[in-house]
Amino acid sequence: MARSPFTLAASATAALPGIGVTGTAPLTEKAAGRFDSALLALEDGRTVVVRMPTDEDAAADLAAESRALHALTSGVRALLPFRAPEVVGESGSGVNRVLVVDVIDGYRIDPAELPKGPGYAPAIGAALSAVHALPVSIVRTDGLPVRAPEQVRDDVARLLDRADATGRVPDGLMMRWRRALRESDLWRFESAVILGGATSASILLVDDADGVPHVSGILDWSGLSVGDPAVDLRWLASAPTATDDVYDGYAASGVRSPDPLLRERARLYAELEFAKWLVHGHDAGEAEVVADAVALLEALADGVRGDHIVASTRSDIDDALALVERVPPAAASAVDTSMQTDAYDPEALALYLEAERERDAAAPAGAATGTGFGVSDAEDEEPGPTAPIDLEGWTPAPVGDSAATDGATSRDDAEDGAGPQPNGEVIDAAQLHEAIDDEEDAARASRAALRRWGVARDDA
Repeated sequence: MARSPFTLAASATAALPGIGVTGTAPLTEKAAGRFDSALLALEDGRTVVVRMPTDEDAAADLAAESRALHALTSGVRALLPFRAPEVVGESGSGVNRVLVVDVIDGYRIDPAELPKGPGYAPAIGAALSAVHALPVSIVRTDGLPVRAPEQVRDDVARLLDRADATGRVPDGLMMRWRRALRESDLWRFESAVILGGATSASILLVDDADGVPHVSGILDWSGLSVGDPAVDLRWLASAPTATDDVYDGYAASGVRSPDPLLRERARLYAELEFAKWLVHGHDAGEAEVVADAVALLEALADGVRGDHIVASTRSDIDDALALVERVPPAAASAVDTSMQTDAYDPEALALYLEAERERDAAAPAGAATGTGFGVSDAEDEEPGPTAPIDLEGWTPAPVGDSAATDGATSRDDAEDGAGPQPNGEVIDAAQLHEAIDDEEDAARASRAALRRWGVARDDA
C-alpha cells in the first residue's frame, strides 16, 4: 500500500532534524510503483522531495542514488551545464530508507512524445554528452562500478545465455543478437561516465525568454558508473522521430572521439531489455511476466526479420554470383594488347615471319625448317647456335639502275668483293654486309622478345 504524503512528511522529520515541515503535496514520478514520493514545504522556505522505496530492489536503487549524488562534489557539478539533485537529508536503510533532495525546476517529456527538429531533442543529446565527458576518476574514487568494453561484452553474452536457456526467445532473434555479439568492431568503444539507464523523462527542461528549451537538470543518477555510453541512448528506440536530432545534439558537443557504432549498440541494448524482462519473469516464476515478455519478443522478431544490428560489408559466394548475373556482357576490348616493347618493331617482325614462312614452303621435302629465332621445332630439344647465313643463291634488292644495266664491275669493285650475281645484277660489298648485319640484328631482337614473352607467359 502506497504511503500518503503525510506519512512521508513524518518520516522526513527523522532525516531533517531541527527542521519543521509546513506543507505536503503528492508527487508523481516516472518510477511510480517503485518509490513513494511527495513534495514537502520546509519552514525555512525551501521545497524538497522525499522518497521511500516500496521493495528491496527499489531500496537498493535508492541507496545507489544517494551514493551517486554524494559523489557529485561541487567541483564535479561545476563541470555540468545543468543541475543535479543535492542530498538534503537521509535516514534509515532497506525499505525504510528515506532520502530527501532539493527540487529542480523544469518539465519533462516522455520519449514517445519527444518531437523532432531543433530544440528539445538536440538539447537532451548535448546534456547526455556532457555527462559522458565527466572524468572517470569521479566514479573510480567512490568505488562505483567500472566496466571496460570487454566486460560489457561479457555481460551481454551472459544475458543471452540466460535468455536462451528459457527456450522462449525466437530463434531468428537469438541469432541476430549472437551475430552482433561476434562483431568485434561493435565493441570497440571508449568507456565513459554514464547514467546507466536514464531516459528523456529523467531530464528536466526550461524555456528561455525566446522560447528555446534548455536542460535545467537530470534527476536519475542511481546507475552512475563507468561503462558504454550507448546505454544512456537505448531509450531512443521509443523516440524514433527524434532519434537523429538527439544524436546530432550529442555529436555537436564534440568533447569525445567519434563512436561509429554508437547507434547500433544503443539499438541492441534496447532490444535486450525484452530479454531482461523475460529472464526476470522466468527466475521469479511469474507466468504473466513471461507471457508478456514472449509476446514482446515475438513482435520484435517479426519487426527485424532479415535485418542485422551491424550491416555486413562482406559478400559471400551467393552475393558474388548474384552480382555477376547483374553485370551486363562487356563488348570486346578495343585496347591493343599485343607485345609492344622497345626491343623490336611489331610490323617489322610480322614481315620477317612472313618471309620465313615463304622460305619454309619453298624448302625441299624433309628439310629442316625453323622460325628463324634459333628455336627448334621440337618442343623438347635444346636450342642450338644460330646457323651461318649461306649467301649462295641469295639475291638482294638492286642497288641502283646504272649498276643493273651495265652488267659489269670495275677493278675496285672486284677488289672490294662486289661482283656479278646469278641474275646478272651487281651489289656493292659494303651494302651487302650492312644488309646482313641488319638482318642478324632483327633476328636477335626477335629472339629476345619471344623469350621474354615466353617467360612472362610461364610466370602468369
